[in-house]
Amino acid sequence: MAVLDNIRVVLVEPIFGGNIGSVCRVINNNDITDLAIVKPRPTTDWDDARKLACNAKDQLDARKEFNTLAEAIADCTVVAATSARTGFYRDTAYTPREFSPIALESAKDHKIALVFGREDKGLHNEELALCTHIIQIPSSKRYTSLNLSHAVMLCCHELFTASETFQPSEEKADEAGSELRERMFATWREMMIKTEFTHEQKLEHMMMGLRRIFSRGKLTVPDVKILMGLAKQSIWVSNQWKKAEKHD
Repeated sequence: MAVLDNIRVVLVEPIFGGNIGSVCRVINNNDITDLAIVKPRPTTDWDDARKLACNAKDQLDARKEFNTLAEAIADCTVVAATSARTGFYRDTAYTPREFSPIALESAKDHKIALVFGREDKGLHNEELALCTHIIQIPSSKRYTSLNLSHAVMLCCHELFTASETFQPSEEKADEAGSELRERMFATWREMMIKTEFTHEQKLEHMMMGLRRIFSRGKLTVPDVKILMGLAKQSIWVSNQWKKAEKHD
């Protein structure tokens, strides 16, 4: 969708090549393909980046590089900086979930940016000043700092989810009707007697329990056929054993 095409992830002076590669992978997980890196370090291990990118190596090769954050976000309207620190103007921060509708509304017609700082020092105040919003990712006070690629994933996944582009798998099989279910219960009834799982005096009690179990979720036609097949096979095996016992 165009709205996700308009989202740019900006990494400012990332330290570790592996993190860059992991970011390539996670943004593609969320259908985002615009990656910018501000002042990549001469010591960046690009081999490690390619290794961690896995099947997102094309994304790594397609990255854009800029000398300054101002250049990386020059064509963006909404620009959100991520920060784990609090205080002063950072107190007006949004969670990724709160920020998502703001970002997507602007991304309908404009390029927007998510900015992530250095792994050790985050973003400088002058860099934060260039941003229109601040995002704080909820995390435990035990350890508030997140790995760079994890932070990117959490922010991008909220945007991807809010964009409603993902359609979960749906059950295609028809739900079993009463007549088919009752045939199944009759087969199980026979099976429980033939296998001596229960006796006649307890059969109705066991059948009520079985009905309760199978009523906790939707039973499809294939489900019922499998359950009937299981019961029929159990009856057949029980009959074979009894025949063998007679011959003995």
